[in-house]
Amino acid sequence: MKIGFNLLLWTGALQEDQFHLLSSLKGAGYDGVELPIFAADSAHYKIVGDALRDQGLRSTAVTVIPDEARSPISPEASHRAASVDYLKSIVDSCHAAGTEILMGPFHQPLGVFSGNGPTETEWKHAAEVHRKVAEYAQEAGVKLVIEWLNRFECYFMTTMQQGAEYAALVDHPNFTTMFDTFHANIEEKHPAESLRKYIKSVGHVHISENDRGTPGTGNAEIRQSLAVLKEEGYTGWVTIEAFGRALPELAAATRVWRDLFPAPEEVYTKGIAYIKECLAE
Repeated sequence: MKIGFNLLLWTGALQEDQFHLLSSLKGAGYDGVELPIFAADSAHYKIVGDALRDQGLRSTAVTVIPDEARSPISPEASHRAASVDYLKSIVDSCHAAGTEILMGPFHQPLGVFSGNGPTETEWKHAAEVHRKVAEYAQEAGVKLVIEWLNRFECYFMTTMQQGAEYAALVDHPNFTTMFDTFHANIEEKHPAESLRKYIKSVGHVHISENDRGTPGTGNAEIRQSLAVLKEEGYTGWVTIEAFGRALPELAAATRVWRDLFPAPEEVYTKGIAYIKECLAE
């Protein structure tokens, strides 16, 4: 398994004056980082990719759907076409950075609700969008991994079963789903066992504590989930995702209203130590 760290703890878009973070994470033992890419900029991400290679780091990336006018589940064909174009542009930035995986809840805008669960038509519309983007991403050497979230953040996809079933609906070899210990802690009665049941559909894993703080300090089934990954022969990424209050807009979006750790250094140093301890068992 490869261990990564999501840069959303510090930034929504890595800038050159933040490249020192890469050195710190490399020094802590990480294999790579997860880049937030919420706006396409291939020229910039080529520079980011060069900085990653200079540090000997690999990368994955995360993106979201910015608005309903670019939503894969929109009833408007023009909106769905715009979604394809938007996601392709993010893939281009990933390719420029040498990023291996583009993951995230790029199925609907966050925090937008219909008042009901997803419809068959919404799933069909989204699958058509994602199948096109998966084909494009495959040609760019980027794997697509869709993220299901808890019910308080979206309605389209909120369980491990739905993630697996949706990946099967898209039915493209370059498209899988993921497992996140934070969301599973909310939605799954037995998180680690849900991971085991659908492991063949999982192309990426987020390690995130129940309060979004330092892994190993709460009650999310991180140890149990890592044991399942080890037993099942998973060789992909396990990436720590934690959130703080450094960016007010991001803190509001992730509902972080208090300090969850004394300093970011605790999250990335103790977090990786905890993961390695669990994997050594």
